[in-house]
Amino acid sequence: MTDIQTAPKTGSNADVAAGVAQYLTPVVHELVALAVNGKQAHWHVRGANFIAVHELLDDVVAHAQDWSDLAAERVVALGLPIDGRLGTVAAKSGAKDPKLGFLPYDEAIADVVTQIDLATEKVNAAIEGLGELDPASQDVAIEIRRGLDKDRWFLFSHIAVK
Repeated sequence: MTDIQTAPKTGSNADVAAGVAQYLTPVVHELVALAVNGKQAHWHVRGANFIAVHELLDDVVAHAQDWSDLAAERVVALGLPIDGRLGTVAAKSGAKDPKLGFLPYDEAIADVVTQIDLATEKVNAAIEGLGELDPASQDVAIEIRRGLDKDRWFLFSHIAVK
């Protein structure tokens, strides 16, 4: 095989790819955890705001899945593999298992907002670290951050007093 057949065209060198993976892999882990635990909350939410929260949690899950794919595919496009297996995510993510069973809507929202905040911390680190390393990858992280901020706002508005 020729080099063109075995190596992806990245416009980047190995050090840049490794740096991008270093910053985006934790983002992938937190977003996969958010998607899994957000779906758990979606299935078990209860209360006066049930339908609105139930449907909104589905949106949060879909967004987390899309963004984890975006971040993972950026790493893979630069020529490196990424480990998004559930066992790895469980070991590497800072997310805690959500409570088992039915939850009042305010508790379910608080749990998911906490997970969004954790993912946002990893995204912020990626934004900061990728600025000079790889602006295209930083743009991926910025896009994810904007979306997480919006999802957090929509969820938090259900439990905010003022």
